[in-house]
Amino acid sequence: MGGIFGVASKQNCVMDLFFGVDYHSHLGTRRGGMTVYGGAGFNKAIHNIENSPFRTKFERDVEEMEGNLGIGCISDSEPQPLVIQSHLGSFAITTVGRLDNEQELIKLAYQKGPTQFLEMSGGRINATELVASLINQKDSLVEGIRFVQEIVKGSLTLLIMTKEGIYAARDRMGRTPLVIGKKKDAFCASFESSAYINLGYVDYKELGPGEIVYMTPESVETVSPPGKEMKICSFLWVYYGYPTSTYEGVNVEEMRYHCGKMLAKRDNVDVDYVAGVPDSGIAHAIGYANESGIPFARPFIKYTPTWPRSFMPAKQSQRNLIARMKLIPIDALIRGKKMLLIDDSIVRGTQLRETTEFLYQSGAKEVHIRPACPPLLFGCKYLNFSRSKSELDLITRRIIREREGDKEAEVLQDYANPDSQNYKEMVDEIRKQLNFTSLRFHRLDDMEASIGISPCKLCTYCWSGRE
Repeated sequence: MGGIFGVASKQNCVMDLFFGVDYHSHLGTRRGGMTVYGGAGFNKAIHNIENSPFRTKFERDVEEMEGNLGIGCISDSEPQPLVIQSHLGSFAITTVGRLDNEQELIKLAYQKGPTQFLEMSGGRINATELVASLINQKDSLVEGIRFVQEIVKGSLTLLIMTKEGIYAARDRMGRTPLVIGKKKDAFCASFESSAYINLGYVDYKELGPGEIVYMTPESVETVSPPGKEMKICSFLWVYYGYPTSTYEGVNVEEMRYHCGKMLAKRDNVDVDYVAGVPDSGIAHAIGYANESGIPFARPFIKYTPTWPRSFMPAKQSQRNLIARMKLIPIDALIRGKKMLLIDDSIVRGTQLRETTEFLYQSGAKEVHIRPACPPLLFGCKYLNFSRSKSELDLITRRIIREREGDKEAEVLQDYANPDSQNYKEMVDEIRKQLNFTSLRFHRLDDMEASIGISPCKLCTYCWSGRE
């Protein structure tokens, strides 16, 4: 995934930029970057943050940087922001999203004339550099941004900083958010709406799908109006979004309470208490407990001072080890107890199976699992929120492949239907393989109702296969 933040201020903006970017650290674990523009021109810093947090890596840069304009990012992929010199002038650019048709875009860039890209390890090129190259094919930055928005398959939200101001552009289908904050003599643009609250900014404007604005310390001007169609990622509320953030008027934490409430309304399990897998399952579990009247408890505590995020290492075995080492059990709340556990989702199932075994080994009598979203059946084509290389990494698809063989594609929609026999048998097979006492997923219609905006504005592709 990734997150972006930008500031246009009449004063030195470096501290606002530093903390604003840092508040996006939950969205990525590989690289962080900041670029500012001031009297000395563009000043850029990019660091690897895989083994140290953003704040630690950039503390010295903050002391050396100065400027009234700045953009920055947390990235799970390529190094950025980049500083570009072209016929449109010098500018810095940072992006978040996924170029699903990257090879097609590279060919298009070559067709328009001689160009070159720095090659990264594995033969890949920097996607942000490719976006900049395509923007430069047009006669203005706004025209170039519109052009890229139209030809990218996947998603693309970006910030471009010139010497005079910052262009902020939300993805054409609004799959990721972008919001403007305001305080005296300054504006900011942020992926997460909560990233600027403690910096003294207040909500000013949430960009619509495809909208482009030009931001200076004095004003924010819409230079390209929003489109009418939107497909914002539903998984932002279920898992990725920070609890304090709000998208399209819907707060993440509140949505998760609604989600747990609706899970409880369809359930009648007999357990001693409800627990959430730290951290993303906790709010869902609170909502379930409040609705059902079953006590909420924390049978294990996440030890975070020294352990990095569980999905950071490239190897699955390392991620599983870290996930296990971070959870410390409380024997008095586990031994002899019947537990209902809520996690945000089941992807491969490996970590949740190990968590369940860990609870049994700690003396749990029963472990009932309630994921906060439907079964994941399709790999996301729009956002980089998974390291999976194949849809067969999904436990659902492995089970369907074993059951259906070559006919898998023909019956996927039936497996997505929570009222079908195939769905019920798939869920029961997941339960058996992962050794749960019982398993019940959130229904898609209930999850959409938990969010509370029109379902036609939500992207649910990874559950439904509908684009």
